[in-house]
Amino acid sequence: MTTDALFGGRSFAAFLFDMDGTLLTSIEAAERVWSDWARRQGLDVEAFLPTLHGKRAIDTVRQLGLPGIDVEAEAEAILQAEIDDVDGVREIGGAAGFLSALPPDRWAVVTSAPRLLAIRRLEAAGLTPPAVFVTADDVTIGKPEPDCYLLAASRLGVAASDCLVFEDAPAGIEAGERAGASVLVIQATHTAPAATVHPGVGSYDGLRVATDTEGRLILEREAG
Repeated sequence: MTTDALFGGRSFAAFLFDMDGTLLTSIEAAERVWSDWARRQGLDVEAFLPTLHGKRAIDTVRQLGLPGIDVEAEAEAILQAEIDDVDGVREIGGAAGFLSALPPDRWAVVTSAPRLLAIRRLEAAGLTPPAVFVTADDVTIGKPEPDCYLLAASRLGVAASDCLVFEDAPAGIEAGERAGASVLVIQATHTAPAATVHPGVGSYDGLRVATDTEGRLILEREAG
């Protein structure tokens, strides 16, 4: 089997993974929950749904500026509904195998979901949380601010600029950029390629990881 090195064969200190849309797909469950909520608020559901991905629920609710609502209470209710509904949550192709090949101290999950929801979805998809696991509960300001990725890199003991971020949504891609990391876009849950200068792949099928003599990670793809 022959492989081609991505990113010009550059090695990375660590890989940082978004969760929803990147390691697993939860779009069916999330859009069911958010559609119900949006209808109750009198929103245009079709126009609203594309705006929620990759951000913390509380940020999505707050940014709408809806009059007469308790933002924190609404976000908590949405969280509970999402915890209760994981029907259709599943890993993105090849994710489990790819993660299992990584050194445990060289990767992290960095998600806009609260910890309880993140664990629930990972379990539903058959994925095991890593030792370093940054969630919405760990940061004051969510994506597209870079805080979450900077924190994950710090917990791994590396510089964010020496990491490769795996992302799918515009808010997360921007967060990775602002953290100074390189970015790979996972396109499995998108019907159209994201408007981005970063390389993208449809899934983890065909991706491989190699390590150099210092244990640094090199991303490769099966050729042909």
